[in-house]
Order: sequence, then C-alpha cells, then structure tokens
Amino acid sequence: MIRILVDSASDYKMEEIREKGLELVPITITIGSTDYIDGQNLDRDGFYEILEKTGSFPKTAQPSPQAFLEVFLDAKKKGDELICILLSSALSGTCQSAFLAKSMAAYDKIYIIDSLSATYTIKILADYALSLVSQGIGAGEIAALLEGLRSRVRVLAAPDTLDYLERGGRVSKTAAAIGNLAGIKPIITISPEGRVAVIGKCVGRNKAIGQILKQLAALGRDEAFPLYPIYSFGTENCTKLCEKLSAAGYRTDEMLQIGPTIGAHIGPEAFGIVFAAK
Repeated sequence: MIRILVDSASDYKMEEIREKGLELVPITITIGSTDYIDGQNLDRDGFYEILEKTGSFPKTAQPSPQAFLEVFLDAKKKGDELICILLSSALSGTCQSAFLAKSMAAYDKIYIIDSLSATYTIKILADYALSLVSQGIGAGEIAALLEGLRSRVRVLAAPDTLDYLERGGRVSKTAAAIGNLAGIKPIITISPEGRVAVIGKCVGRNKAIGQILKQLAALGRDEAFPLYPIYSFGTENCTKLCEKLSAAGYRTDEMLQIGPTIGAHIGPEAFGIVFAAK
C-alpha cells in the first residue's frame, strides 16, 4: 500500500484529510503565550480574528522528528510505502525533521519530497500523487513525477498589508511603513529555491489583481491541474479577483482559505491564486 503524508501547511481541511485517507503531521502556531495545533484546536477564521484583535505576530514551530517517526514506524511495520510532501525547506525545518525520522526508522520505502513551496501548491502535488496511486503507479515513479511537477506549481498572492512580511523579515521596517502609507500591495510568490519573493509592487487592489493576471498569462496555465483562488480572511478581494479571472476567460476551481501556518506571514485580507504553469 502507498500512503501519502502532508504537513498542515498544505491547508487541507480535516474532513478532506479523512476522506482521502491522507496522513497529516501538524505544525504548531504560537500566539502570545498560547500554543495551537494547526487544524486541531485553531480554526482559520478564529486565527485571523485573534490577529486583528490582539495585534500579535504569530510564530510557527516545525513538527518534531517524533511526530514523523510514529507514522514511519507504522508504515514499516505494515510494509507500506510512504510519500511525504512537505513545506519548503527554505521556510521551515519540517523536511529536516522528516529526514531525521527516516534515518531513525531505518526504512527505505519512505520518499520525502521537499515541495519548495507552501499552502495549496502542496495540495495540488498531493492530489496528483493520489491520482497516480489510483492508476497503480509505483511509489518511486510517483516521487520522481512529483519532483518534476513541483517547479511548475505556482502561487501568486497580494497581501493587504506589509506589516506581516516586515515582522517576518521579508521587507524592511522603512519599506513597510512607506508602502502602507502609499497603499502599496506587493505581489509575492515562492521562488524556485522555496523562499518568499516579492515580484511586483502595485498601488491599490485593482492594479494588484491586474498584475496577478499579467503574471498568470506570462506563465501560462496547465489546465490538467486546478486553478484555485485563495484568500486569508475576508473574501471581498478574492471575489473581485475571481470576477476578473472569469472575464479574462479563466475557469477557476473552488475558492480556498489560507490556513494559519502561511497566514501568520501574510495576515488578513490577502488574496491570490495557486496553479500549475505550462
């Protein structure tokens, strides 16, 4: 049996995790002095409401090797193969914990895929892996196909404020202050190296949406994979984006909410898209 494991930065809902038979290793979110387990004792709207009410900057903590080891040893005991698709190693030590657990388990039928990305890009990869499993393709070949696809799975997003990027060290305090005063919305992506990168700066929502569509057109969309509009908290910006995408001739899939792990770094009212480039 081939099993697929993701961490909670994939932003799957718990119902979907259960329905698809996925394995999940959660990431811890700390707000003030309180620790939350992403997807277990912290719902998404509640998370953003805490941010808005308290002004706190949340911190994330990678899963321990033990969290992976329990799943790895169970797979070893049952003779299952396990494909792990995890948050970018440039953003978190999650992959490092998984590799350490693999060495502790001493089991070679575990394939660890560094997604070099985050949020619903991981969902696209994991759903693709599930479809390949259903076709009877072997775990080693699936892992190779995932590594081929990951360079084409993209996220383009526009945070509503620069504050969270500044607190996370992505932009300077001066740039954030000037940008917020000027109403500048950065367009961010995940670089090929798996890091958050600013690829454009726009004044106002409409120009930010225009820049996202421009980037999408330049990259091209592989229609074999979903095009997900994504948002953090508050759907107004994302709804406007969906209208513009439709007017430009793009068929979108369901609108999806960004969870706490990535939301901690972009804040409320962010919006964007996740898709596979041609």
